[in-house]
Amino acid sequence: MGWAGFLALWCALWAAVALVGFGMSLAGVTKAQRTVRLAGRIERVREPRHGGSRTGGISVVVTYTDPATGQEVTVTNDGERGEMITEAWEGREVGISHPRGRPHAYRFTNRPEEPSRGLGRPSFALFLVYVGLVVLSAVHWAWPWVLIGFGGPLALFAAAHLPATIRARNARAAVLAAMEHTEGRVVAVLRDVSVDQDDGHTYTTITPVVSFTTHEGTVVTAHCTSHLPDPAGAYGREVTVHYTRADPADFTVDRAAERRSQSQDVTFNVLTIAVMAATGVAGVLFLVG
Repeated sequence: MGWAGFLALWCALWAAVALVGFGMSLAGVTKAQRTVRLAGRIERVREPRHGGSRTGGISVVVTYTDPATGQEVTVTNDGERGEMITEAWEGREVGISHPRGRPHAYRFTNRPEEPSRGLGRPSFALFLVYVGLVVLSAVHWAWPWVLIGFGGPLALFAAAHLPATIRARNARAAVLAAMEHTEGRVVAVLRDVSVDQDDGHTYTTITPVVSFTTHEGTVVTAHCTSHLPDPAGAYGREVTVHYTRADPADFTVDRAAERRSQSQDVTFNVLTIAVMAATGVAGVLFLVG
């Protein structure tokens, strides 16, 4: 089988996967559609131990109402239980999900989730079909079609998202400007050591944990993984925390750095448009040259 046959088979297989996935979504039988999604409330927060591990996130006790029985259920996030809870306070709402009929296999999310149609995998399969078609066109006609096929559509895609990126930057700037501030303290520095199985190199991940009390009296315990100088030596350090009153999980210890990060997102989007557009133009020039 030549390259053309292999690519045609590639497209056919992934098209079948996409078709089956969209069909399952229409029938309402995807894994996401068979997942029960609930809202739970944190009842107790356990302060992390200094020098411990970040695995599993901040330990919490959560209660939720079982829709099948109407009874209140109490669970913890000990072990592998979905997303790590990285910001916690008593009374915070978090998401809990489990396969239909299997409440013991519950998983956590940092926020309650809306029902999903499970279109992620079939959409990705459709993208792989597109990749195959672009490469197939290059095999049949000329290699510059790869530049045109990827550069042009990706430039248009990035350009379509640029206004939303700019709006997000402006909205984030307004949120940062309206943030309240309070004094917090680094109550633990977590250390996780992993070893690369290929070369034996050791990697250490440092995760400071900050605790602060909002003006409303809410005690927040949260991983502080960005914008904190010398995180390894931060244990016991007093820090100024800027937070959003409506959602204390949205906090920062450096508003200026957050603003720069938002501006960098816009710059990256603009550069992506320029590079992809230049790639598509280069493909056209190669074809007509």
